[in-house]
Amino acid sequence: MSVISAFDARLLRVPLTRPWAADVTSVGVIETHVLRSDGVEGWGFSWTPQIGAETVLALLQHDIADFAVGRTNDPSELWPQAWAHLHEAGGGGITTIALSGLDLALWDAAARADGVSVSALLGTRRSSVAAYGSGVNLHYSLDELVAQVRRWIDAGFDMVKIKVGKPSVEEDLERVAAVREVLGADRALMIDANQRWDLDRATRSIEALAVHDIAWIEEPLRADDLAGHAELARRLRTASRVPIALGENLHTVYRFEDFIRAEAAQILQPNIVRVGGITPFRRIAASVADAGAVLHPHLLPELSGQLALALDSDVLVEDVEDAGFGALGALAEPSPVTITEGRLTERAHLGLGIRFGDSSERTLS
Repeated sequence: MSVISAFDARLLRVPLTRPWAADVTSVGVIETHVLRSDGVEGWGFSWTPQIGAETVLALLQHDIADFAVGRTNDPSELWPQAWAHLHEAGGGGITTIALSGLDLALWDAAARADGVSVSALLGTRRSSVAAYGSGVNLHYSLDELVAQVRRWIDAGFDMVKIKVGKPSVEEDLERVAAVREVLGADRALMIDANQRWDLDRATRSIEALAVHDIAWIEEPLRADDLAGHAELARRLRTASRVPIALGENLHTVYRFEDFIRAEAAQILQPNIVRVGGITPFRRIAASVADAGAVLHPHLLPELSGQLALALDSDVLVEDVEDAGFGALGALAEPSPVTITEGRLTERAHLGLGIRFGDSSERTLS
């Protein structure tokens, strides 16, 4: 069996069309490249919006590259070995974000070796999946927020997600009420607090906002507060019955299983890059399915959409307005997926079909 002959990485900073905050005007993408001893190449990436991109690059160029060269190119076999190797630097977070760069490149190479897409290599089970409109919009004025929701409706989305967590629940109520009025009764509305509340504030806010038919509340508390989420879930079961969604800031299958066992969340949202790539994502998806919970992957529709097509259960894909790699002009080739009328489908491509451009404006290292 062939092995990894070479592995390298480069850092890009991709400007956002719609800044996510005053200090989040771009996202960091670390593109990776693997060469196998049989001559097959693969390309992957790691990703972090604002913090840690240079650290991820250093891990990939040094610890991960030094470890990977000469070892198996089978991503499922190599990933647990690589995770054990990096574990003393942290079991998740920067280490798993970096590991995704290796894992995705190996899956891309494996699919290219077979002349197919990654979804076909995994076993495509459906031709399309539903997508929902999403935005980083807490800093938007009410008029800007409503205008964004109207754009999603015009684009054919039946489900949208907005941010909550203003200083007062009255302001959140005003914004959610305005969005619900625009959506009407037949479209789904999800809200995301991005870890802004404590337990009592979350309880009060969710109960107040629930009158607007909320499909889920995302990250109401600090993401690592297992006991708090379990208690909040208990309270909501006897009050508003709004499901809790979280997972974008959980990094290992063990942590996902902790939240599942504690019944602290009903909807799990792993970010494929943050958990370390396709290999651990598949294990997390299996654990979620075994528990009878719901899985909806977080962000990155060019990647998560492809995997969604190959999952046993149907999921929702998140499409943040004007934030896809294709929409940002970051890709060297057309995006491997397209979203039309609220449905994601694939275009014909090999591997992951995600290669980044060489614009010197975006290249940092």
